[in-house]
Amino acid sequence: MRLVLASASPRRLDLLARIGVTPDAVLPADIDETPRKAELPHAYASRMAAEKAAAIAVDEEEALVLAADTVVAAGRRILGKASDEAEARATLSLLSGRRHRVLSAVTLMAPAGQARHRLSTSIVAFKRLSDEELGDYLAGGEWQGKAGAYAIQGRAEALIRWMSGSYSGVMGLPLYETRALLKSAGFPLG
Repeated sequence: MRLVLASASPRRLDLLARIGVTPDAVLPADIDETPRKAELPHAYASRMAAEKAAAIAVDEEEALVLAADTVVAAGRRILGKASDEAEARATLSLLSGRRHRVLSAVTLMAPAGQARHRLSTSIVAFKRLSDEELGDYLAGGEWQGKAGAYAIQGRAEALIRWMSGSYSGVMGLPLYETRALLKSAGFPLG
């Protein structure tokens, strides 16, 4: 059974390897990732994962297509990837000292076109960040290309005082949900 990962994320590839899965191909989906007006974070994450899977499944009709999307949300606000250091500073300042949600949606598209979906919700709380801590983190550049302007698997892990949910989901691919989807589709797992 051929498996295609619809993501350019090296973290997702590494996370799959943790459960003994190596995709046959990695084909990132090129879709419009603009949130719709008044779209809630959980609906947005689920829609993005489903649209990424569907976009790749068009050309990969005989494969299982796995896609995911991770959204950092402060209340009803979707905190995307910061475009520059000033935006990253504003995002991390917003998250400083408070809880936020990380929603990680996974879609598995079967060859017959049947889609299976799962959503992992985690709650993460940063410590109150001093100006020095914030400056040091930003100077390291880990914020680049990351939803919410941080990578839990990097230096930000030492700034998180509390978490409930899926660590792998906060990284970008909830392994429990992903494994369940692959297993339900008959994909061989060790």
